Amino acid sequence: MRTFVSGRSAHLSRRAQGAGVAGKMAGVGLEAVAAWVPCCRWGWAAVTFGFHHGLSTLLARKTKRAPQWLRACRHKTSISFLSRPDLPNLAYKRLKGKSPGIIFIPGYISNMNGTKALAIEEFCKSLGHAYIRFDYSGVGNSDGNLEECSVGKWRKDVLSIIDELAEGPQILVGSSLGGWLMFHAAIARPQKVVALVGVATAVDGLVTQFNQLPTETKKEIEMKGVWPMPSKYSEEGVYRIQYSVIKEAEHHCLLHSPIPVKCPIRLLHGMKDDIVPWHTSVQVADRVVSTDVDVILRKNSDHRMKEKADIQLLVYTIDDLIDKLSTIVH
Repeated sequence: MRTFVSGRSAHLSRRAQGAGVAGKMAGVGLEAVAAWVPCCRWGWAAVTFGFHHGLSTLLARKTKRAPQWLRACRHKTSISFLSRPDLPNLAYKRLKGKSPGIIFIPGYISNMNGTKALAIEEFCKSLGHAYIRFDYSGVGNSDGNLEECSVGKWRKDVLSIIDELAEGPQILVGSSLGGWLMFHAAIARPQKVVALVGVATAVDGLVTQFNQLPTETKKEIEMKGVWPMPSKYSEEGVYRIQYSVIKEAEHHCLLHSPIPVKCPIRLLHGMKDDIVPWHTSVQVADRVVSTDVDVILRKNSDHRMKEKADIQLLVYTIDDLIDKLSTIVH
C-alpha cells in the first residue's frame, strides 16, 4: 500500500509489509521519496517527489494543460431505463466506447447528475471510453420507494448495471456509500471488475456510525424505528434512516475480515471529511487482499471532494489506471 498526502503536506509513500494500520501510519513519515507516473496520453513527463514537493504541485503543473472537459462539463446523454422483473426500473445514462469502461456509483441518496459523475462522463467522452452513470432504486429518476431501500438492494442495483449494461472489463468509481458497494461488486464479479477508485470510501460506514452512538441513543432509535442522522448535506439537516436498514446493513460489513479483492485499488479521501474519517480508507487498504493499493489524502478536502483540484485528481487517477490496464493487456 502507498499513502500520498497532498495539499500543504509532503508527498509520502509506504509499502505495507505485514504491519497493522497503526504501524503503517506511525512509519509513513520515514519514507523520503515516492514516484507518481501521470497520464502518458496527455504528454506529461513522470515526476518523482521528495519531502518538498506535494501532489498539489503536480496538479498545478497539469492545470495549464487541462483538457476542455475540466473547464466546462456539459452532458447531452439521454436517460434510459433498465427494466428488471420484480425489481424497480433503474434510470441510467450510457456512453458507448472502448474498454475498459467506467461505471460511477454515487453516494447515499445522491443521483447521477453530481459534479463527479458529470466530470467523469466528459473525461470518458474525450478519450472515447465507455461510461455508465445511474440512479439507485428510490433515488433520482429510478423507480422504487426510498424508505424500502437498503444496502443489500442497492448492491443488487450495482450488479444489475454491471450484468445488463456493461460490456467488457470495468473500472468502478464509488463515492462514499458507492465506495462500499464497489467492493461488493468486485467480490461478486471479479472477472469483470478490473480496478476500483474510491472517493471518501464509506465501507461499513452506516453501521460504524450507528455503533459509535451512546447506548441510550441506540436503544431509543431501536424503539422508535428511525434514526434521524444529522447531516449538513440534507435540506432538513438530518437523514431519516430506518432502524431496519441499519440492521440489514450489518450483513454487508467487510472490515471484520480480509476483503477478497485482488485488482488495483485507488482510495482518495479528504482529511477534513467530517462524515467518513480518512482513516477508513487506510483501514480498507489494510484489509484488502490486493497488493496494488494507493491511498491518496487531500489535506484540505471535505467529504464531497468536488472542488476543481479534487476533480482533477479523480480523473487523473482514472486515466492512470486506464494506462496501467492497457499496459497489462498489451
